[in-house]
Amino acid sequence: MKSYIHLSYFCVLLAKINIITAQKYDCGYCQPEQVHIAFGSKSNDIVVTWTTFNDTHESRVQYGAGALDEEASGGRSRFVDGGRLRRSMWIHRVTLADLRYDTKYVYHAGSVYGWSEKFSFKTPPRGDQWLVRAAIYGDMGNKNAHSLSYLQDEAERGHFDVILHVGDFAYDMDTDNALVGDEFMRQIQPLAALVPYMTCPGNHEAAYNFSNYRSRFSMPGPYESMFYSFDLGPVHFVSISTEYYYFLEFGLKMLSTQFQWLDRDLREANKPENRARHPWIILYGHRPMYCSNSDDIDCSVEYTRKGLPLFGAFSLEPLLQQYGVDVVIWAHEHSYERTWPLYDSKVYNGSVDQPYRNPGAPVHIVTGSAGCQEETNKFKPAPAEWSAFRNSDYGYTRFLAPNHTHIYFEQVDVEKGGEVIDSVWVVKDAHRPYNI
Repeated sequence: MKSYIHLSYFCVLLAKINIITAQKYDCGYCQPEQVHIAFGSKSNDIVVTWTTFNDTHESRVQYGAGALDEEASGGRSRFVDGGRLRRSMWIHRVTLADLRYDTKYVYHAGSVYGWSEKFSFKTPPRGDQWLVRAAIYGDMGNKNAHSLSYLQDEAERGHFDVILHVGDFAYDMDTDNALVGDEFMRQIQPLAALVPYMTCPGNHEAAYNFSNYRSRFSMPGPYESMFYSFDLGPVHFVSISTEYYYFLEFGLKMLSTQFQWLDRDLREANKPENRARHPWIILYGHRPMYCSNSDDIDCSVEYTRKGLPLFGAFSLEPLLQQYGVDVVIWAHEHSYERTWPLYDSKVYNGSVDQPYRNPGAPVHIVTGSAGCQEETNKFKPAPAEWSAFRNSDYGYTRFLAPNHTHIYFEQVDVEKGGEVIDSVWVVKDAHRPYNI
């Protein structure tokens, strides 16, 4: 029976080739490139995204557990960059739905005109009782990307279940009529085609109302990758756009929509049955609520924390307290900084000896030193008491969530050959809103 199915599939494929040959082959720029994957609406749904520069009239992924014996089809959309040349490309998306858990799949993407090279990925285990491993960083360009080779190496060795890129890509994706964006997406393909590459927008994505970012990435949910959430093991991840607070020329509607969505999402995550399965809530966005760098006005503005100027509307920090968000991750500053448990500029350590055991407020981590042409940022000589650790070397953050009570962060210093220069365990016996 299986041989018959394979024979039938081969006949269909041969028929497609014959039809296109009869119509004359005319697709000079149909080779897939810039392949990357992301989680879909469930952790066993994988969305494959890629680019061609001609319309292939179809978008297909052949895949399987060890062999390319299954196929899924999707759609494509024409993206026109806003630059002077109005360069266009075709962005293809195919969802591989309801995959087997804890299984290694191989795949390639394309059409009858051409296929990508073969890649692989591993689906996560079922449920919430397993170790989640992540790489986390922001602010990585296609020049001076110090961390890129380390990240590629770790991804190819199977060290990560997910990658979080916390804003600022390529520097910039729209630069040189989006040619820089194309090159950056090629550069991250060796890791982003293997590990779900989850993103949020930064200030360097703002051109043409974030059009390059919104078109090139495929995050879950209906908001064009600008904000969304997903569950992975014991963790509920929440991604937001801090840029709605700073680019008000694009209007207040999406800022209001995001704020209302975030309130609903965190309320849902705090339902007893949901918090029991995914007790850790980790929120990430680009611009930090707290930072102690010496050369950036954003460290004193902090609109996401204080709300919009004059009226304080859409302040996010009260939501962190109200819904017991455990850790908040930022970038934007080209450095690494870890805070003590912190709310409204006050420290709420768990105890003198164990500040991160049952902390009384969220912990903030800034990790924006992956490497870009703007180099790294320095710190004030005398930071506030809430700043626990700071470093300006190039690097990225590793994250582990082994169970419902412990999570772990460490900072990798690539200037020191991958040395771990900071680490912290956050331990909670229970997860609930903070009593502040």
